[in-house]
Amino acid sequence: MPSKPAPIKKSPAKKAVEKTPEPAPEPQPAPPAETPAEAAPAAGGEAAPEAPAEENCTAEATTPASAPTVEDNTATAADAPTDAAPAEADAVEVPPKAPTPPPPAAPTSAPLDVSVDDVNDCSLTIQWTTPATVGESGLNGYAVEYCKDGATEWIVANEELTPANRFCIRNLTAGDVLRVRVVAVNSGGRSEPGVLPEPVPIREIVDRPKIRLPRALRSRYIKKVGEQINLVIPFIGKPKPVVTWLKDGQPLDTKRVNIRSTDRDSILFIRGGQREDSGVYEIMVKVDSFEDKARFTLQIVELPGAPASMKLVDTWGFNAALEWTPPKDDGNSDITGYTVQKADQKTMEWFTVLEHYHRLSVTISDLVMGNSYFFRVFAENQVGRGEMSAVTKETATIQKTGIVYKPPGYQEHDFSEAPKFTTPLIDRAATVGYTTKLLCSVRGSPKPKIEWLKNQMIIGNDPKFRQISTQGICSLEIRKPCSFDGGVYTCRAKNAQGEAAVSCKLEVKQVILPEANKEKGK
Repeated sequence: MPSKPAPIKKSPAKKAVEKTPEPAPEPQPAPPAETPAEAAPAAGGEAAPEAPAEENCTAEATTPASAPTVEDNTATAADAPTDAAPAEADAVEVPPKAPTPPPPAAPTSAPLDVSVDDVNDCSLTIQWTTPATVGESGLNGYAVEYCKDGATEWIVANEELTPANRFCIRNLTAGDVLRVRVVAVNSGGRSEPGVLPEPVPIREIVDRPKIRLPRALRSRYIKKVGEQINLVIPFIGKPKPVVTWLKDGQPLDTKRVNIRSTDRDSILFIRGGQREDSGVYEIMVKVDSFEDKARFTLQIVELPGAPASMKLVDTWGFNAALEWTPPKDDGNSDITGYTVQKADQKTMEWFTVLEHYHRLSVTISDLVMGNSYFFRVFAENQVGRGEMSAVTKETATIQKTGIVYKPPGYQEHDFSEAPKFTTPLIDRAATVGYTTKLLCSVRGSPKPKIEWLKNQMIIGNDPKFRQISTQGICSLEIRKPCSFDGGVYTCRAKNAQGEAAVSCKLEVKQVILPEANKEKGK
């Protein structure tokens, strides 16, 4: 029996084209079914381009599997019923979609403003600013590279990335001309390089030295003995200047003076200044063939000594003339004046006569007659008054002889005067039972004798009356007068020059009660 011809197997792609069912009608339009171009790679095992998740889900729900597996070699595409496609789709498992990978990291932009910060004969320092665009991945650091001018090989200056915006390239050769660039590095790789605009020659840049002497040292600088001296002299110059100090043209004594110099200033330090440290100090700053000098005067001062000598020149009347000579030791400062004092020989207590006196001679006046005086003088300078003084060896004695006192003559005056009443008696009215007084005043020389009369009768020592005469004031006190004590009273004054009298009338009244009071009394 002749064999049957083998059935022709159709490729999955072709079968997918023939068996693609039409989409079922739905309220919303369904996405288009897989095209042959999309189905063919899936059947052949090649990766198909990704579709959006939403489209994939819709396609899986509405479209059958791409191609069923042919189990029966005798079955043909024409014999397979259309309704068998959903059953075949249920039997085939669709592999899961891979997650979308993140976009690759991008490198930063180039570093900005690359410039030279410093250069000398063995190193080069450059600086730059952060790139304008860094990115989300951040910045790992910077790589600094240099290349000799004319060469093509770039040398990495830093083994590890530097996070700073400044880097010093060391161990260079003087005379080379270098080109420098800076690269920013992050997880995305190296950025475009930031390049130094021009090649840099490796050599020391010389700045002329210049000393900036402080204002306090531009005039004479004065300190007291024992005080600490600490002077800072700033200067500029590049490379580091060579500093030299001199005192009065000679090198400094390092046992007395300490010097410490940096590339910006020099410090002169003396722990306790002495007079031998005074002088003209000179500082010289030198860079290559350029140099600058500055001088200042340091003066250490102390209290002056005593004047060299002092003597008493002359004494007359109530005066004494003195002279002295300036002190041999002025304390390394000009003498500004003298203080002169005196002391009585009896007490030897010193009293200041003159202060801040500028001459070398003086006349002391207003001395006390009969006393003997010593004198001494102190020198003064800008520190103060000296502790030592010069004293006169002789005393200045103010003599008593030769002085005769003549009292002035006065013409005697006769003060004799007859009595005269300056205040007369005044008529008075008194009340029965109430004490009363009569008053008057009188003057006269010698002191007049006073008498009181009542109705031309001398009262005498009657206890009812009290007579007082003091400093020319005459008074007569009548104690509890009655109606019989009324009358004319007279005061009479007598002395060798004459007499005088004044009189007054005294009326003593009885108190009269009203009639109503009388009846009530009865």
